[in-house]
Amino acid sequence: MKLGRNDPCSCNSGKKYKRCCMVSASKQHSEVFDEIAHTIAANPDLSLDEMNLIAQHKISGINNSSLDDFCGLSANQMDNWLRAPFNELARVTISIPNELTTSPVMRYLAIILDEAMQQGGSFKATTKGNLPAKIAKQASELLPEFAVSEYEKPVSISEFAGSNEDKINALHYTRILADIAGIIYLKSGRFHVKKTAQKQYQSQGVKAFFLPMLEAATTHYNWAYFDSFVSNCDLRTFWLFMVWRIQIHGSVEQLTEEVITAFPALLNEVPATQYKDPQDLLGVLIRSRFIERFLEFWGFITVNPKRFADGKPIAIKTNIQPLLKQTFAFDI
Repeated sequence: MKLGRNDPCSCNSGKKYKRCCMVSASKQHSEVFDEIAHTIAANPDLSLDEMNLIAQHKISGINNSSLDDFCGLSANQMDNWLRAPFNELARVTISIPNELTTSPVMRYLAIILDEAMQQGGSFKATTKGNLPAKIAKQASELLPEFAVSEYEKPVSISEFAGSNEDKINALHYTRILADIAGIIYLKSGRFHVKKTAQKQYQSQGVKAFFLPMLEAATTHYNWAYFDSFVSNCDLRTFWLFMVWRIQIHGSVEQLTEEVITAFPALLNEVPATQYKDPQDLLGVLIRSRFIERFLEFWGFITVNPKRFADGKPIAIKTNIQPLLKQTFAFDI
């Protein structure tokens, strides 16, 4: 369907088409038409079918050419990563790692499923509708086994330890994903594991849910859930591009620059404040929503929380974990 000038832009920037990609598209169309006109002028005996073939070839060449702004990806490749269903993403293979013990999300899911299976497929929720304290305790005890434990934090501010679900963000996140993925549900004050999920767990273990949980995290879960930033910026659309780039260089600062270069309209969705400009605020959103509460929760990466040395800001130090490359293999 053809976009109208006032329709939302297809790049998901939130802007109207006429104020976003239409400008770039118009420039590309003009260049294509100029080339076609030059070819026709040089070959006046071409038939209509031959001219159509030339036009198709020119347009295809532009759509499949490498673009510096996209770090070498073509417009067609980027379009696939922005729009394609999870199971139709091109030039990336998303695999289930052989070992998931280093992933907080998957270990927490196993605790939840084990508790339910021991009680015939369900267990009682708290009066607030949360996971019981028993599960929170088991989740907290796993922290020393995860790479994030290298940067130990007080329990009061830890994302991976606490006395109840509300105080363990990574556990709460896991429970939400399991619900979104259709693995568990809350009914009549009890958490239930769906019958089909019980059979999958018995036959395949927690690996059966790795891809459904990952799809839920990247396509359905609200990345702004844990924060209070005033921004409509939805980074989920660009998740695979960001995974590709962070896997290559591990630099949060460089990743932010690459996102801004590839999708400059995002800055319009990040309001400036008295203390930070849109670029800085977008960087904060990427660190919070993508790096810390996606990649770290899954065990794909760890981030040194140290931000200053001798009173001066320092570059964020990241450590790419083996699980990231075991999950995502790019063919770029």
